[in-house]
Parts: sequence; structure tokens; C-alpha cells
Amino acid sequence: MVRPTQLTYPPREAAPVRDAATLLLLRDTPAGIEVLMTRRSDKASFGAGAYVFPGGRIDAGDAQAHGVAERRVTQSDLQLTQSIAALRECFEELGVLLARHADGRPVEAAEVAAMDRSTTDGTQPFAAQCATQGLRLATDQVFTFAHWITDRDLPKRFDVPFLVARMPEGQTPTADETEQFEPVWVRPADALERHKAGGFLLMFPTVRTLERFTAYATVDAVLAACAQEQPLFTSCPRAGLLKGQEARFMESDTPYGELALVCPDGQIVHALDWQSEAPVRLLHNLQRLTAPNPSAMTGPGTNSYIVGDAATGYIVVDPGPRDEAHIARLHAATGGDIRMIVCTHSHADHSPAAAPLQALCTSTKPPILGLPSAPTARAHAQFTPDRALADGERLVLQGASRETTHTLRVIHTPGHAANHLCLVLEEDGLLFSGDHILNGSTTVVDPPDGHMDAYLDSLDTLDEACATGDVNFILPAHGYVLGSARDAIAYLKMHRLRREARILAAMRAQPQGTPEEWLPVAYSDVPQRMWPVAARSLTAHVERIREKGLA
Repeated sequence: MVRPTQLTYPPREAAPVRDAATLLLLRDTPAGIEVLMTRRSDKASFGAGAYVFPGGRIDAGDAQAHGVAERRVTQSDLQLTQSIAALRECFEELGVLLARHADGRPVEAAEVAAMDRSTTDGTQPFAAQCATQGLRLATDQVFTFAHWITDRDLPKRFDVPFLVARMPEGQTPTADETEQFEPVWVRPADALERHKAGGFLLMFPTVRTLERFTAYATVDAVLAACAQEQPLFTSCPRAGLLKGQEARFMESDTPYGELALVCPDGQIVHALDWQSEAPVRLLHNLQRLTAPNPSAMTGPGTNSYIVGDAATGYIVVDPGPRDEAHIARLHAATGGDIRMIVCTHSHADHSPAAAPLQALCTSTKPPILGLPSAPTARAHAQFTPDRALADGERLVLQGASRETTHTLRVIHTPGHAANHLCLVLEEDGLLFSGDHILNGSTTVVDPPDGHMDAYLDSLDTLDEACATGDVNFILPAHGYVLGSARDAIAYLKMHRLRREARILAAMRAQPQGTPEEWLPVAYSDVPQRMWPVAARSLTAHVERIREKGLA
């Protein structure tokens, strides 16, 4: 866990979260699913003027209305309360009621129209009206699609399930003209297109929810996906700055982990634009300078990390390619007080800058540390450190007053390269993963220096290191910081094994085939322009499959 003393921005308390519920009413059309949306009042304190799904806060009476509600065997008390709240809000805002009589007959539109939608200020409560009419709420037909928690930076926050149900036949939505206006049926893809064009204002959770709906062809398909009684996804978004403008991200988006590290309490201050002109401060004791070598293989460029502070001096991790401007910027960012230079491995975008950076540091002459390249390394990936690091060795920075210490523990992680290593900043629970774990792509395992079985074993080693060292964040050599470190490692291993299963299936289908023939089958989900790169990892998987006698 990151030390509070190293956080760049002071902690602050987020607004309290209020319980709410939202209902997405769906219907099938020849053109696909449509969802019912309404426009919020321009004077609303939250989402003014935006098109939304009906919903609102959960009232105390919703939990007391279970007696007039139908429930599935698997539906929890909480889900039932949320469903009641969503149906109530939908009735109040749009005059649509999902209910049936005791004999199973659906409620008729005339019956709904006769009920009082203004169920506040002393009028008969919603549940009581249903009981008087002999109606049972059709909450057993309401399912949980998603779970949203309002962003930490906003002044009004909600914990809200996005529920789904089929629109009852024979009813016509009519806005209350107080909170909601202009009810409209719209295809999710059309709503997103209109929003993009600027004529249909949508809030971030609405956009991301509609994006998910484009994958479903029918209402039945949506309801079937929700049958497990768990939200298909849960998100509490975070916001950063892109080109000076606010941009929001879900947990599955590549910048999310970086925002969680730099601004854990939701401050919108961190710039996410990739540039190579100046270091990006992630913590008081951590800066990232990205080399100006973007490409299909390096992403936005190779990340050089600067660990330490003015009192302790600095360790540079992965000085990068031999680019004079990048090397000069690393020297300037540290004031030349570099105590050690560590290369995670010998590839040409990681280690060549080590010697010229060392030459600039005339007063400290920092040693170049790492593991020498193995005989299997290619000619352009030769590297010999001043001293070879040992697995488990600790590199320590400490100021004269000994008030602050920064300790990097070495972990040997062969797989991407035979001499690959990772580093754990022990005091702050950070893992520098080099090329073993990337953000936004998977690393290439290129035999003979790369080895797939060693790569997978090293993932297990890193997972254990994260578990024992309370490591929450991964700092890759390419891409943003990754959060939820162990989840990221588990996902990466699952991805590699799934890919291997596809390769194995291709090999079994064409036992006399060649890697060139297996590649289009095993990587049919990958753009063809990336197949030459994928072919390297395919070779590594084939080697592993044959070593284990699987094919």
C-alpha cells in the first residue's frame, strides 16, 4: 500500500453515497432493441438536460413494500427493494407500471391512469395504492444489468443498480413534466450516435451502459444474460485530463489504474496525455519519463522510471533507447544524483541508454545493474551490466537523516527474455514489471530467448510477490499504471492459456500443418497486420505444447 507521505495530492473526503435504482425498459423492434429514455429537467441538480433512464433514490417505504411485490426464488431482499424503488420511480416519472392482478392479468393502461403518480406530500403511498387496486408488482420480471457508483469527484453521489425489464404491453409513457420530459424510444446505437453528434446529451454511465446493449439482438438475450442475479459489470469511474479536458474511465480502461494511484480520492488533476518532454510525477518518490520511441511494438514509448527523492538520490529503472534528448532529460530530472541504473532486460528499447546516462553522472558514477544477456539473446539485445543482480536482492536508497527509505527488491522473471527481471518497491507496494506485464497489450514471447513455460511460471512468481508484499499497482515499461495487480496478472495468465487452447485446437485440426497455417485460425480475432508479431508468441506456445506432450 502506498505510503500516505508519498501521495502527490492531499487526501480529501468524497461526498456520501445515496442508494438509488434505475430501470431500463426494453422492447423488441424489427430494427433491434429499443430502450425508453427521458430528458431530465434543465434545472435538475444532477445531470441537468441529459437523457436518462427513469429512476431515483430508494425510499424507506420501498423496503416495506415487499408484501405487494412478486419475487423470484433467487432474488435477494436487497434486489427486491431496488426493483420496487425502480418500478415506483418509473410510475411516478413516466406513468408506466409493471404490475399484475392476483389472477395473473396484467394491469391495464386505464387502471394505471387512475392511480395518483404524486405519491408524496400526504397522498396515498405507492405500495398502498397497489394494494387497494389488488395489484402485485411484477418485480420478479426485473433483473440487474449493471451496478454503478458515482465518481468520487462529484458533489452528489449514488450507489445505483441499472435494472432491466420488458416494457408492458398497452401502456404509453407520459412524462411528469416536472423531473422528466420528452420520453423517447431509441436504439442504443442511435442514441450513442446522436450523443456523439452533440444533439443528445448523455452522462458517462449512460453511454457505457448503452455501449454494452449494442451486443444484444433481443430483449430475451438481455434478460438471459442477467439470469445469474449478478450485475454484468460494476464500476465507480475515475476522471483525468486529456488535452486539458475532463475525461472519465471505467476499471477496464487503460488509464484507470494510474488515476487510482495518483489521485486515489478522485481529484481531477492528473494529465494523461503521452509526451516525452518532461517527467510525469506519479508520487513524491516516483516519476515516469517516456522515451520518444512510439511504435506498434512499444505503444506510446518506453517508460523510464525515476525512484527516490532529493534527500535519498535516485534509481533509474529502464533508461531506455540510446536517444540523446531522453538521456539528457533523465539526467536533468534527477539533478545528476543517480545512485543506480537498473535494466529490466537487454532489449534495444530498454538498456542502450544506460552507459551514456552513467557517463553524464560524473559525481556519482552509478553502477549499471541487471542480468547479462543469455547466449540465446539476439545480436541487437546484448547487455553486460557492471554487476549482475541476484534474485531477491534489495537495492536501498536512504537519506542522511534515515527518515525515508526506498527499497527495490529484485525478482528474476524469465520468459519475455531469459535475463528479464522485475522490481518491487517494498515500502509502497509497487511492481515495476518491465515488459513482462504491459498495459493495453500482451507481451511478445520470442524464442529462443523467450520461453512460454518460463513466462507463465514467472507470472505465478509475480502473483505470489504481490500477495505477500501487498502490491496493488503495476508499473509497466509500456502504457499507464495498472491497478488491481493480482487481478491483472490473473487475467493475463488466463488470456495466454486461452490463446494456447486456440493454438492447440488448430494443431489438432491440422496435425500435419505448419505454424503459418495455424496462425490464421488461432489468431482470427487479432488484426491481420499484427500476425507477424503474433507468430513469435505462437512459436513459443507450440514449443510449450510439444514439451508437455499435448499435441
